[in-house]
Amino acid sequence: MVKRLHAIFDGNIFLPKEQVDIQPNTEWIIMISDEKIEVSVEKKPHPLEVVSQLSTDMGPADLSENFDHYSGRYLRNSDE
Repeated sequence: MVKRLHAIFDGNIFLPKEQVDIQPNTEWIIMISDEKIEVSVEKKPHPLEVVSQLSTDMGPADLSENFDHYSGRYLRNSDE
């Protein structure tokens, strides 16, 4: 398992800058780097952003409330 964290060295110990999810008193191998590593991460759009880009303006502001009227579908009343 690989965990990455930022830490400050106070001269004796490394102090993590964020919460660490590691069991106490376990042994780890630590690799140290003093250089800023640039990681290129391709940002993918959130799925809802993709859906919103596909949406189109249907005209009426109350389309969701009166869908049956605008689509030509009418629900029958239970007394009919």
